[in-house]
Amino acid sequence: MKQSIGVIGLGYVGLPLAVEAGKQYPTLGFDINSRRIAELANKNDRTKEVSSEELAASPMLSFSSNLADLRACNFYIVTVPTPVDNAKQPDLTPLKSASRTVGQVLKKGDIVVYESTVYPGCTEEVCVPILEAESELTFNKDFFCGYSPERINPGDKQHRMTDILKVTSGSTPESAQIIDGFYKSIIAAGTHLASGIKVAEAAKVIENAQRDINIAFVNELALIFDRMELDTSEVLAAAGTKWNFLPFRPGLVGGHCIGVDPYYLTHKAEQLGYHPEVILAGRKINDNMGQHVANKVVKLLAAKQKLANGAKVAILGFTFKENCPDVRNTRVIDIYHELKSYQLDVHVFDPEADSDEVTNEYGIQLSTPFVPAQFDAAIIAVAHESFKKLDWQTIRKQIAVIFDVKGLLNSSLTDGRL
Repeated sequence: MKQSIGVIGLGYVGLPLAVEAGKQYPTLGFDINSRRIAELANKNDRTKEVSSEELAASPMLSFSSNLADLRACNFYIVTVPTPVDNAKQPDLTPLKSASRTVGQVLKKGDIVVYESTVYPGCTEEVCVPILEAESELTFNKDFFCGYSPERINPGDKQHRMTDILKVTSGSTPESAQIIDGFYKSIIAAGTHLASGIKVAEAAKVIENAQRDINIAFVNELALIFDRMELDTSEVLAAAGTKWNFLPFRPGLVGGHCIGVDPYYLTHKAEQLGYHPEVILAGRKINDNMGQHVANKVVKLLAAKQKLANGAKVAILGFTFKENCPDVRNTRVIDIYHELKSYQLDVHVFDPEADSDEVTNEYGIQLSTPFVPAQFDAAIIAVAHESFKKLDWQTIRKQIAVIFDVKGLLNSSLTDGRL
């Protein structure tokens, strides 16, 4: 049977997938956000992951926010966000909602694949019962499921979706082969067929937990070397001359993956009676780095006697990573709040971020343009290309304190850096 693809969720993950699928298969990109659907119908992707030319080059792709349109599909792929709540517990609300949506149109013989990051067991323990209840069909008899974790790196134009090997899995050997075959057909890098859904789920969540722990290690080194008055970048450059030293750098750890996924793994571990120590210790270190940066800047301002009348501070960058408009779980917000707690006048500049989204999500009004002479301190929080092109030699003469979170500048141009 010819596959007709339905991609549920058209964000940073779902849209590139839908575009690739639409080159070979009838594909419907579904999203509950009608504004998003209208933009994409006009070949405009505000996430900047897909160009208008790439959208036009996917001839069998259409978009809709109408549930009835999904009924024509027989191979559903769910790519909705899986965030954490304020208590750092998994928030499965979008995943459950998407499962209810698919369940309402599910038919005998259909396949549902999940790409959203979850803890091992979530697909079969949480999603499948919802699909069964909504469709009144029986799992692994009337319909089948799979899990193929997304590995998209937002803003990365070198490692595109088709260039990254895809892990696949299915709920039965037959469905696993069908799912693997679909991904093989659109992913140039190929696939790795895991032995089961739980294995694929676990693989995804530990990829990001491993990276989180490695960054936490160098962040802790930065905290130690700060007290020793050592430049962390210089230490890492020296240590990096050994062939097997891992090239991680200190920094803020935010975004939809690395700062979130470890909590999914620790949540499940704690349900099973095991309290993770290393993973949570790493999370604690990384979550406190924004506060550390802000406190360092305040001390530098005090040393230059710039705090008497409430200093004016510019934060350059608000997205969670460079050259990307994604502000989900950005930890730059921690720097902002900590500086505000000192009654400082804080302005945020980011040419990549959507100002309306920043205001709606964080209650901050982005400023523009950046006029260095108006500020006592500047914090380079995100290494956007536009910030690299600024005349930092001149800015150095205009601003009392420059703190470089990203290691963008030569140390001679800064007062401090991680």
